Amino acid sequence: MYSREGLLEKGGMKGRGHEDGVHTRRVVTSIVGAGVLLLVYWWNFSTSLSVLDSLSRSTPLVPGVVASSEQFYHAEYPQLEYTSPPPPPQTSKVEEHQRNPAYLVKAYRGAVATENEVCSKMGVDVLKRGGNAVDAAISATFCTGVLNMFSSGIGGGGFMVVRLPPAAQSTYVGEGGNKSEVWTLNFRETAPAASNSTMFKDDPMKARWGGLAVGIPGELRGLQEAHRRWGSVSWKDLVEPSARLAAGWRVHPELERRIQMHAQWILNSSDWRSIFTPDGVLLKEGDWIYRTNYSRTLYTIAEQGPEAFYEGAIADAVVEKVRQTGGILTHKDLKDYRIRVEEPLVGSYRGRKIYTTHAPGGGTLLLQMFNVLENYDMSERTPLAAHRIVETMKFAFASRTRMCDPQTRADITRISSLVSKDYAKDIVRNITDDRTHPPEYYNAEFDIPIDQGTSHTSVIDQNGMAVALTSTVNSVFGSRVLDPITGIIFNNEMDDFAVPGVPNDFGIYPSPCKSLYATIGGSGGGRIFTSVVQTLLNLDWGLHASEAVEFGRVHDQLYPFKVDVDEIYPSDAIEYLRQAGHNVSGMFFFGPQDVKINTNLDFTVANINRIAAVVQLVMRKDGILYAASDSRKNGVAAGY
Repeated sequence: MYSREGLLEKGGMKGRGHEDGVHTRRVVTSIVGAGVLLLVYWWNFSTSLSVLDSLSRSTPLVPGVVASSEQFYHAEYPQLEYTSPPPPPQTSKVEEHQRNPAYLVKAYRGAVATENEVCSKMGVDVLKRGGNAVDAAISATFCTGVLNMFSSGIGGGGFMVVRLPPAAQSTYVGEGGNKSEVWTLNFRETAPAASNSTMFKDDPMKARWGGLAVGIPGELRGLQEAHRRWGSVSWKDLVEPSARLAAGWRVHPELERRIQMHAQWILNSSDWRSIFTPDGVLLKEGDWIYRTNYSRTLYTIAEQGPEAFYEGAIADAVVEKVRQTGGILTHKDLKDYRIRVEEPLVGSYRGRKIYTTHAPGGGTLLLQMFNVLENYDMSERTPLAAHRIVETMKFAFASRTRMCDPQTRADITRISSLVSKDYAKDIVRNITDDRTHPPEYYNAEFDIPIDQGTSHTSVIDQNGMAVALTSTVNSVFGSRVLDPITGIIFNNEMDDFAVPGVPNDFGIYPSPCKSLYATIGGSGGGRIFTSVVQTLLNLDWGLHASEAVEFGRVHDQLYPFKVDVDEIYPSDAIEYLRQAGHNVSGMFFFGPQDVKINTNLDFTVANINRIAAVVQLVMRKDGILYAASDSRKNGVAAGY
């Protein structure tokens, strides 16, 4: 048993255990939060069928108006059929809030949830043509890399969790001759072979921007391996729609926000100006944008496969651009890149089995949080529950400072112990219900690393295959290195290796010690696994899929020492947090318009539409699929 390293021997109030009762219907849920990739077997799901069935009658889920086609943002996409017809009757607006519209999609054969409606529909089109969930996830991921290039693309990497359909679970043989119903793929970027621990000593900012910040991209290798093992549609047919799309489309609101946010350095780079300021003025919503060279690159990859990226003319251009901008990437680095395929990390919460990624993925911390919360009576949403959730977050982020890639450090045993039920009980003994504590109480060993932008895709198909896929270039627009020849935007994952005090150093092809959390716009990637935990708790509290995604959230990552609160979070819970000594605050993103003052409680809370963690959820219940894409990033799911 773990010796409670990292926990202080201070008294606390132990919570009561919670009995789950009788297990009933089995529900498969695929949920992704940018690195916290989950497949959950969900029993005793408590959502009211009467509420869900009301969707088929076009009834608003809460007071509001029924969604119409005008409430969607619809761009024009040449050579594609993604012109967004009016939503079907079962798609309804969730809340009439001063926020982005949110939708719950009801489907019977397949559903895809991404952060862009076009990409969700592209994935569904693959399903309609006979493809499976892996095919749809691959197609949608290429699409997101085109439209939301600030979050992901083939210049980055990611994680993937695949739940095989029941018919294949007994016949598929994986690594080492093992059989498993769930598999994980780790295709994170790795450090170039020439990396060393002192390379950023003289100029730490080189770990963030420029060629030296670029890790070996792994996305294409990951998608290729998933397709080789489980794909059913030709690779070409999965890539070409995104290649056509990259030739030209209209700027959507989320892209305009990122362009405006990063206007200064975009205007100072000829590589970026050629795309984002073709007429000398920054592109705005509705303007046409053309990634012509990226389109050509995708066409080449569609015809020749991922090998065209890791060897040949594209590889030549990639290496040359990275080295021109100060990097150390070599042809050998690209050629030697390998992904990891393994059985998942498995946990449970009140009878629900959870499959997720191993370290350096974020699943370890998510399971730790569920292990802690399982010790409490979490049957109802209460102010005390909010306090316990926040305290659990703080201990999880302290644990995060003791995690890294288990294949490159001698700490596999320690990482395993961090997700044990016994370790969770030690944490519970140190949580006090009436107060919070100073940061040192949680005994973090290092500063908390700050993660950045990511995209996520969740898919379930008609045969029961479920996929959760995360792709990232790390920071918004990655390393800010854009190759004008290939159109590829490169990651800045070396920032994760090189942050002083973070438990990762350079060795042989290490993967960065982070959870690949999506923080869109630099608000802190660790928000994703805290968002996923709260989303699943919302489901447990009886909310339907979209309400669970859209409900207000709290976030505390120990450093900086404050609790970030959505403006719609229950006020009684916020007041309880204040009384317990939490530093309740909002986060500024673009300016004061993203934070408002609550004069009654004397605290600041964050605009629900600010750039923050987003969650994509697809779930199946009684043969019906429900999909929800987080409105915080204007996401819209699709299904059929």
